[in-house]
Amino acid sequence: MTAAFGTLQNRTLELEDGLNILQAPNESGKSTWCAFLLAMFYGINSRERDRAGFIAEKNRYAPWSGAAMSGRMDCRALDAELTLTRTTRRQSAPMGEFRAVYAGTGEPVPELTGPACGETLLGVSREVYERSAFIRQAGMAVTQDAGLERRIAALITSGEEDTSCSEAAEALKRQRNRRRHNKTGQLPALEGELAELRRQITEAEELEACLLAARSRAEELEGQETALRAELALHDRWEASQRRKALAEAEFSAIQTEHLAQDLRRRLEEDRIPENDTIGRLRGAIVNLETTRKGVDRARQQRDEAAQALLRAEDAVGASPFAGQSAESARREAAEPPKAVPWNPLPGIAVILCGVPASFLAFYGILRASHSAPLSLAALAALLCLVFVLAFSLRKRALAAAQRAALLKRFGTDDGEAITALAEDYCALLSARDTAQAEANARSAAAESLYAALSANEQGILLEVRRFAPAAFDIPTADALLRTCAQRRRELMNAEAAARDTRSRSEALASQMADAPQGEEPLSPPARSREETTRLLSSAQAERTAARSEADRLSGRLHAIGETAALRSDAERLQQEIAALEREYDAIQLAMEALDRANAALQSRFSPELGRRAAEIFSRLTDGRYDGVVLDRAFHLSAEPAGEGIYRDAALLSAGAADQLYLAVRLAICELVLPAEQAAPIVLDDALANFDDERCAAALRYLKELGRQRQILLFTCHSRESAFFAGDGEVSVRRLTERG
Repeated sequence: MTAAFGTLQNRTLELEDGLNILQAPNESGKSTWCAFLLAMFYGINSRERDRAGFIAEKNRYAPWSGAAMSGRMDCRALDAELTLTRTTRRQSAPMGEFRAVYAGTGEPVPELTGPACGETLLGVSREVYERSAFIRQAGMAVTQDAGLERRIAALITSGEEDTSCSEAAEALKRQRNRRRHNKTGQLPALEGELAELRRQITEAEELEACLLAARSRAEELEGQETALRAELALHDRWEASQRRKALAEAEFSAIQTEHLAQDLRRRLEEDRIPENDTIGRLRGAIVNLETTRKGVDRARQQRDEAAQALLRAEDAVGASPFAGQSAESARREAAEPPKAVPWNPLPGIAVILCGVPASFLAFYGILRASHSAPLSLAALAALLCLVFVLAFSLRKRALAAAQRAALLKRFGTDDGEAITALAEDYCALLSARDTAQAEANARSAAAESLYAALSANEQGILLEVRRFAPAAFDIPTADALLRTCAQRRRELMNAEAAARDTRSRSEALASQMADAPQGEEPLSPPARSREETTRLLSSAQAERTAARSEADRLSGRLHAIGETAALRSDAERLQQEIAALEREYDAIQLAMEALDRANAALQSRFSPELGRRAAEIFSRLTDGRYDGVVLDRAFHLSAEPAGEGIYRDAALLSAGAADQLYLAVRLAICELVLPAEQAAPIVLDDALANFDDERCAAALRYLKELGRQRQILLFTCHSRESAFFAGDGEVSVRRLTERG
């Protein structure tokens, strides 16, 4: 459908067979499409006028652009593809110009006119269609209409309400008894005569039947042979058609994959994505950066450990008595005798001060006693020597004690060998400190060198990456961008590989089509396989030969018995008479039964079939919550909850349940009123808006089943209907936008 109608500005809507879900937001033209469909079938009432609370269709749906109202509909009806157009020649008669042609030919459809188009194509008037198959949310309830009432009454009444049912029934009974009443009447007499005639020709009929069966079998087998040969040809055409379809699909797939690969390569070139070698080299460099970073951390750890070892060596050197000296100085100090140190001279001086006077006193005493001067001088000399020897000895002891005290204070021992050992230990500590200092310097230099190399490599990588990815200001970002580039390169490689594969497959299939048979392509493959068909053909040929031999044998026997054409002619005449009387008898019986049903229908004035069918549909829509529906001639509805036995007026139901009840009655009326052979489409404009999710699902399942019998258009502003049928190939789902 293409419409210049209200808000629809030359918008187009394509529909499929069965159920069509047409999803669109509010104020996007759903109700306008519904009104356009009705206008294409039945036209616009140009005599309608605006009044309070009502706008005439010719004004309400005037194109917003100011253009003339017009529309086109391509449909299938009257066993043909038709194109219907309505245009506006005069402003006072919108869409007054009607034209119906056969699609593709331009030849007019003679039986279609503007006023009668809808009734010709749909089989009902506009009033009946609007009150049955045209269902709006605001007009779900079934309203009374003379046309709809006549349509329903025509299904359940005789059309002659002044006829007496009892008189008609009595007349029909007499006619029935004349033909058969127990064992009397025309039929029993003719049946006895026919039985006698059949007894006479039984043998001939049996032979003729056998002959006919044999010939029929032979003909049937010939037909089977023909059909099987045709089936083999169909196998050839089907296989060829499948190869052609596969070739077309392969060619389309090849073109699609090639376009995809070209598009991917173009975008890579536009984004200046590097080649895989560059990406691999840069990503390898980033991986090496991580290795270098780990080496920097390890070198810094070793530097810190060397610094700690140096501190421990310096502490050990500082703790030695020789701290601050060189190794030679320490060895020299340990090897030299102790230096003079302050000592206490008082004991020696006291010995001299006391011994010298005592020696002179002893001299004077000896001199007095011996009056020998030499002896006295010798004694004085000996005493003085003794005094000075004792004083020198005290001095020596005091000096040695002072030296020992100095050694103990400095070295903690006065043993020379121990002091020498301390000096050697000090030299070893000095050597260890120097070694630790060199190790610390080397470790520090190595750490600084590795860090400088790491920084230089990082800057080099970032500078190269920023040539095609300006946002890469750190290594993690650069790595992520390189991963993205690698992924896009892989996508291109996969697309190019797929393009090569599909192109190779297309070329291989094209080479196989050289000897393919031509002809009309079958819609489906034969049910049997080629091997099974060949086997059945051989079997049918053998059976046909045997059947012809049997027919020849039976024909000879029948010719020997005699001609039975006259007997068969009489039997056929009797059979025709009996069949005619039986048809009359059955017709009279059916007329009596129909009269009884018509009488009951005339009393109730409304068909219980409509109530029963509405109840069945309503039960399905409510998942068995209600199982009964009644409605009077004015279409006043009541529903019976399952298991309660009490009918509730529709006004007492919730808004959603009431809409479900009205929808059930509408669909039942469609089944009973709309001509089945014309299958008028059902239009629902937001008819499920008040349904909850469960009952909406039940309604959608029922509409899908109904869609197998006629086309259904369900306009909705919700997304649950399209979500419900997601992936369902039997249902067409379209999402309309404001632009169409």
